[in-house]
Amino acid sequence: MDSTQYPVVILWSADDEAFVAEVPDLPGCMADGTTQAEALANVALVIEEWLETARELNRPIPVPRARLRYA
Repeated sequence: MDSTQYPVVILWSADDEAFVAEVPDLPGCMADGTTQAEALANVALVIEEWLETARELNRPIPVPRARLRYA
């Protein structure tokens, strides 16, 4: 499964004073960064780790959902 196929949502967190990148299709998969680009780069690594761990534990890996119809 290609990690770049998973949609990522990036939001500003005033509490953390950082951008937070979340992957809705992968429960608990998120990362942060001081910029949107940094948060996106960090979450790409976390997606790979999430998928690797799921494979090691023989857990199902969700199929990336299609693009959003509305934003």
